[in-house]
Amino acid sequence: MRKGIASLAAFALALSLSVPAWAGAPEPATAEAAKEAVPYQTLTGTITRSDYEQYRQVPFDLPAGVTRVTIRFSYGGKDKKSVIDLGLADPERFRGWSGGSRDHMTLSTEDATPGYLPGPLPAGRWSLILGVPNIREGAQAPFEARIFIDRAPAVTAFEDAPLNPAPGWYRGDLHMHSGNSDGKCLSQKGEKVPCPVYRTVEAAAARGLDFIALTDHNTTAHFDALRGLQGAFDRMLLLPGREVTTFFGHSNVFGPTDFLDFRTLASTYAEAAKWMDAVKAQGGIVSLNHAGAPSGEICMGCGWRIADLPPGTVQAVEVVNGGTMAETGSAESPLQGLGLWRKLLDSGQHVTAIGGSDNHNADIPADKPGAIGTPTTVIYMRNLSTQGFIDGIRSGRAFVDIDGTRNRMIDIWAESESNKIAMGGTLFACRGASVRLVISVKGVSAGIIDLLIDGQKHQLRVNQDRRENVFDWVSDGAQHWISANVRTSDGRLLLVGNPIYVDVCPSSQHLGSDFID
Repeated sequence: MRKGIASLAAFALALSLSVPAWAGAPEPATAEAAKEAVPYQTLTGTITRSDYEQYRQVPFDLPAGVTRVTIRFSYGGKDKKSVIDLGLADPERFRGWSGGSRDHMTLSTEDATPGYLPGPLPAGRWSLILGVPNIREGAQAPFEARIFIDRAPAVTAFEDAPLNPAPGWYRGDLHMHSGNSDGKCLSQKGEKVPCPVYRTVEAAAARGLDFIALTDHNTTAHFDALRGLQGAFDRMLLLPGREVTTFFGHSNVFGPTDFLDFRTLASTYAEAAKWMDAVKAQGGIVSLNHAGAPSGEICMGCGWRIADLPPGTVQAVEVVNGGTMAETGSAESPLQGLGLWRKLLDSGQHVTAIGGSDNHNADIPADKPGAIGTPTTVIYMRNLSTQGFIDGIRSGRAFVDIDGTRNRMIDIWAESESNKIAMGGTLFACRGASVRLVISVKGVSAGIIDLLIDGQKHQLRVNQDRRENVFDWVSDGAQHWISANVRTSDGRLLLVGNPIYVDVCPSSQHLGSDFID
């Protein structure tokens, strides 16, 4: 391939090359962001009739240490039927061809735009290859190629723009497996085989989910398939996720796509920090999985045994796991993650409760525990995008729908004087301050609300006449967490809500507001 690329150099194109004074810009997460980001390089030139039925090479140099390269291409002359096809080569090999079907491509070690090959991004002379199947006599087609690079791993989005720009509640499944690890499904002959990614994605779409995270064990092999599928599934966000599986516990990681060194050799943060700190540095989410599960021959490494994590290391805990629910018949088994989550809350940490099916078989019927979407995590996002999801998890405005319905809802907010704080927010309340807690429940005609103040239960009947249920409380001036769950009248858990946090009264009486309607 070196000879092939070298021969293309004979068709060197006259072009202008501009390089900003600083070295590189982060990859734009969306097409909208790309319009505002400063490119690492901008290549320009003009195609004329002399280029008709020729291939032209547009060279550019990539520095060492690049983790992702994105190229956005545009050209003129289309009103006169000018056509420019697009391809790419690195210093060593051909990296792909999209013809006239795409105006951009992105490549990293783990994933690439369909038509292009993921893999290492070697430093040196790259070539944007332009094919010209049509240009008329006397016509000109000016072009521009904007090149963006990442020099460090970061959160990756497989979508070019938010799938839904509207803020609101979105429902999804955050734990499932394909044949890239131990996910199975039936072949045409009825044999159980490693399940291809598209089967899992199709099953999730049939469940009506708004987002999913496919979280194969320790691998990044599924990311390329997810990027390829995202365009076809333009109502369901495909999040970058994986399950970091260690001897001392399992954890889902959302956002980053580069390799994480999962080889933890002791049950200490000092050992786990090599991957946990990397996720934090890249802006991703760490969520502890099935934390109450046993560890041993029954479930190797499943229970979380690293106890010395610094505050802030973990952003979420999987409080309800569908596989555990299928085994035990309960969302509240001691093998679930509720106990560890509440322990973290009691220590003063703000950690978001989520759920996941832990599905290993895309064929499981939707009404069975452990099917894709059972349980469902429901998150308030500013828009349906990867960054919207990450921000939503960090905000704590989320709840777990055990049965994975499409209509059940729970929300909680606190009102004190002029302040109104939503689920996940912090209310500053002085000693003796009156606090009104309002719990909104939808989709449950009759049931019980468990209002938990530092785990101490206060029960209310779901108000069938109106959605809002009120509980008045007086602050003692100390720190607290307050959450609400919903049960059926006979006590089965339906919804798990996240807390509002109450903090000590500040010296300033200007408390502000942290409420999102």
